[in-house]
Amino acid sequence: MRMRWFAANAVLAALAVLVACNQRPAPHALAVDATGAVAADAAATVTVAEREAADAAVAVAPPRQSGQEFVEDARRLYRVVACGGEGPLPAELAGLQAVVDEHCREVLPKLAAYRARYFETARKWFEARAPAALPERAVYAFSGGDLISALVAFPRATEITTVSLELAGDPRELPALTPAEVRRELAELRREIGLLIAVGSNTSVLLQAQQQNRLPGQIASFLLGMVAGGFEPVSMRYFQLDDEGGIRYLEREALEGDTRAARSLRGDWKAPRFAEVFRNVELRYRKPGEGPEHDRVHRHIAWNLDNTQLGAHPQLLRHLEAKGKVAVLVKGASYLLWFASFSTFRRYLLEHLAWMVSDSTGIAPNHARGVVQVPYGAFLGPVVANAAGMPEDRAAQALWKTAREKMPFRFGYLDRENNAHVMLTRPR
Repeated sequence: MRMRWFAANAVLAALAVLVACNQRPAPHALAVDATGAVAADAAATVTVAEREAADAAVAVAPPRQSGQEFVEDARRLYRVVACGGEGPLPAELAGLQAVVDEHCREVLPKLAAYRARYFETARKWFEARAPAALPERAVYAFSGGDLISALVAFPRATEITTVSLELAGDPRELPALTPAEVRRELAELRREIGLLIAVGSNTSVLLQAQQQNRLPGQIASFLLGMVAGGFEPVSMRYFQLDDEGGIRYLEREALEGDTRAARSLRGDWKAPRFAEVFRNVELRYRKPGEGPEHDRVHRHIAWNLDNTQLGAHPQLLRHLEAKGKVAVLVKGASYLLWFASFSTFRRYLLEHLAWMVSDSTGIAPNHARGVVQVPYGAFLGPVVANAAGMPEDRAAQALWKTAREKMPFRFGYLDRENNAHVMLTRPR
């Protein structure tokens, strides 16, 4: 009974595609019995050519994307804030041309220097050491606004998920700002993203400040990463995770009707200035000139990763676990994974990493069960005071004493003596 029901619906679906595409329908209606099954001779009314046409239509038709689309806002921010693209601004932003030119004269040389140092040099270093069968899904925990580092470490990734305390932000305010206001906002943004476009890092203080801007600092940072990597945005939507960890895109009614102020995910941080619904964002992007079949996906999820919050809000873990084995990036993470209060997420990483790139803030060697860790560079102790002297600190220093190669570039924290260091972790 179940197989016959599926067969009936498959044929009906094929006919629906034919009608939608103005193809010739079957010569006469299908005979369906009381159970919903197609009568034995009915399938013969759909010719081989018609079935092939239906299959082709299904293959080329893109899946329907739900949720309110913000791609035009993304493109404005890409051009104005991230200095992506060339030529004059669109008509509605023409009054900002001088302001944007001034901003981009400062930003573009820094992006070019980052590109030469990381996309052209550091990327080769990672590619030479990555496993051949590395998954195309990547998870970057404690990321802040740093998509750019994931694009360096995982150039083949088609899906990147970043997770941090910072909320994505509301992208709609730019057209309402005066040139003077935009100039002030861009100057503040340049101050906040200085480290990001220099070495792919940031500080908690600056990340918190971005949550107060009228231009969304997180989205701006993601778009700067795309410009550095040679990508452009083709879609931007907001979403929530359902109880099973599935993605539910937000429609216009939810985004405009829910004006609850966003709350900070860390108790001593100021609350963001935008609404809670602008918490999680999905950006789809591709190289200029490529077709939709080359789309890549970046999702940023604002979540607190400590044990208490993951226990109270398990949707994130369910979402990540459903991805199976993933490439993992952790750096600049304040050594939180060294502490018992983050053991739940540490266990997730150990069980799901296919290959992990980290600085010393990754999984400490005394917790690294079932994996192999290879250190590079030098580590003589953490720069974060409350991590110094822990058993994890002693274990990390012992591991780095076995390092056989220097690090040719900075990727994450330096140690207390300003040494660059990286650790590569893989399953045993």
